[in-house]
Amino acid sequence: MNPDSKGVTRNRVPAIALAPFLLITFGLTWGILALYILLPEVMAAIFGQMSGHHPLFILAVWTPAIAAFIVISYYAGLVGLRRYLLRMLLWRAPLAWYVFLVSIPLLFYCGAAIKGNLFTDPFPFTSLSALLSAFFIAFITGPIEEFGWRGLALPLLQRRFAPIWAALILGVIWGVWHLPAFLLSGTQQSGWSFTPFLVGSIALSLMVTPMFNASRGSILLPFLFHFQLINPIWPDAQPYDIFFFVAAALIIVLVNRKTMFRKAGAVTKVIPPKIQTKMAGKLTKKTTP
Repeated sequence: MNPDSKGVTRNRVPAIALAPFLLITFGLTWGILALYILLPEVMAAIFGQMSGHHPLFILAVWTPAIAAFIVISYYAGLVGLRRYLLRMLLWRAPLAWYVFLVSIPLLFYCGAAIKGNLFTDPFPFTSLSALLSAFFIAFITGPIEEFGWRGLALPLLQRRFAPIWAALILGVIWGVWHLPAFLLSGTQQSGWSFTPFLVGSIALSLMVTPMFNASRGSILLPFLFHFQLINPIWPDAQPYDIFFFVAAALIIVLVNRKTMFRKAGAVTKVIPPKIQTKMAGKLTKKTTP
């Protein structure tokens, strides 16, 4: 898309961009994993056994970000892409959201308590290097998705729907996108049940949406939120953590009902006209999760 004859700046990504974003995201991810599901011996012989650390699996995880970069570059060029990426520097949000971020482990510990492994599972790492390696893998995998899901898809959905409905729709899409991992041995999801995971994805989408809007479109906060969800030191609480995800989501929606059920105030711009990047100022306390 080029500037028109009047010199309009190329800074708008149209709502229709959601279609190519989803096509690229699902096409790449499902295509890569489908080859391992349908041709496991051939793929293993060529590329090695699939695991959560396999380069092709990491590539599949990165596809929402890759798709977002492609779509934004097409509609807004490299200048628009750069301005979009500056949203990673947006950190100002109500203090309560940061309190919520650091409280997320409680959801896992409560789930583990019900599961019965809170005090029985040993610490999963025997050395500092193993711990740092796990942190690094977690940091460069799942959170990268947020460049696509919250960076592009959520603002486009909120142009048409109130945040509550946009969150529900995106939660379903986000959960279904993970489906091939449940059918593929060697991945963490292969040992889980898909239905609780889908419910959890919807609940998590409901949690992060008001946080996203309260931060005026920050990608950083959803990035940190996602990292907390896959932090390797939290106990394995599947599937009981889902109960606490749902409870937390309901509380967050209730507290933020004035903004969740109205389009006013929802972030709808993928590329804001101006980004404030000055790392100064105090966290506002006007809104709570």
